Amino acid sequence: MMSIATNQLINEYYNRYRENELVFTKDIMRTLRIDPRQIYVKCAGSQWPCIINSTSFQQAKIIVGTAGGAFTTITKKDAPPVSLRYGFTEPDGSPLVFFVTCRVTDVTPYMNSHDLAVITLSFTQRPPDDLIYKLGTLLAADDNFTHRKEDRIVINADTKRALGIDKKETIIYIQNIPRRCILWNLSFSGVKVVLMGIPKFLQNKDCVTRFMFSDPDQVVDVKGTIVTSEPVENRQDLAAVGIKFDENQVPLSYKIRINEYLSTTRKKMLDVAAANTIKKVDPIEATRKVRKDPDAEQTDEKSKPAEEQQAAQSADTAEAAAASNATAENAQPQTAGNTAETAATAENAASESTASPVQTEQPAQNS
Repeated sequence: MMSIATNQLINEYYNRYRENELVFTKDIMRTLRIDPRQIYVKCAGSQWPCIINSTSFQQAKIIVGTAGGAFTTITKKDAPPVSLRYGFTEPDGSPLVFFVTCRVTDVTPYMNSHDLAVITLSFTQRPPDDLIYKLGTLLAADDNFTHRKEDRIVINADTKRALGIDKKETIIYIQNIPRRCILWNLSFSGVKVVLMGIPKFLQNKDCVTRFMFSDPDQVVDVKGTIVTSEPVENRQDLAAVGIKFDENQVPLSYKIRINEYLSTTRKKMLDVAAANTIKKVDPIEATRKVRKDPDAEQTDEKSKPAEEQQAAQSADTAEAAAASNATAENAQPQTAGNTAETAATAENAASESTASPVQTEQPAQNS
C-alpha cells in the first residue's frame, strides 16, 4: 500500500503532466525497465503483441501490423472494449503487469506504410497509480532539468548517501584516455572534478564522466566538454576543471537521480519552514497568561472602543455617587445629635462679638 505522501505525489504528477505525451525511445524504455515481451493489446477474448509508440495519462499509441488479427478486430465498427497491457521489471527483478481499459479513437498508417498502422487508444478511466508514478517521475526529472539545471550539489558524506554515490573517486575519459579524478560538485548541466594535470592543456577538451550509483547499482556515462580549468591552490600538479554536459545526451537515469535529491531537499526545507511558522498555543494557558499579565489588561483597556470606555467611566461615576450617598446617610445621625451644642456655640460667639466690637481705622480727612 502506498503511503499518503506517495499518493499526494501521484496526484500531483497526474494533474501536472496529464496531457504530456512520452515517446518510448530506447533510453526511456531502459530507464522505465519496460519489458517489450509483456506488451499486449486485448480485445474480444484474444490478445496480440504490439509495440507502444508513445503514452500519456490519457491515451497511448500502439503499432500493429495491418494483416494481423489485432488490427482487424479492434478497428472494425462497434468493436468491443480494448485493454492495453503494460509490462515492467522491478529493480528486484519481479515483474509488474497491469491492464488499462481503452477505446479506439484514431487509426493512421505508420510512416506511410501499408503494412503497419498507428492506433490511438484513449483511456476510459484514470490509469493505475503505478503507471502514473513511473511516468511522472521521468516527466518531473525532465521538467526540472530545464528549470533547475544550474542548482549545484556539493559532494560530501550526506549528499553521497542521498545520491547513492559510494565514493567521491571516479573516472573521467579525456579524449578516450581514462584518468582518475575526485568529484567536487555536480548538477543537471555539469560537474566539477579535481584531477592531476596542467590546466591549460585540459581546456576545451571533450570528455566523458562516469558516475557509479547504488540502490540500484548503475553505471552512468555523461558526455561533456571542459569549459573551465584552473590550478588548485598550493598544488600546481592538480587542476580543478568544470565540465558542461551535452544537454541532448544526458541520460534519463542521471536526471532522475539529481531530481530526486533536489526534490527531497526542497521538501525538507519547506517542512522546516512550515514548522517554524506554525506555532501551537494552548488556549487555556494563553487565557491564564492574559489574566496574570497586568500590561495585557492595560492594553485591552486602551484597545476598547471609545463608547465602551465612556460607558465604563459612567458606571464608575455612578458607583462613586452611590458610595457618597451611603456615606452621607451614615454620617447624618451623628451630626443631628450635635445640633444643639453647635447652636449654643454660635450664640455665645455672637454675644462676644457684640460686647467687643472691632475697631476699624478710619481714613484721615484732608483739611
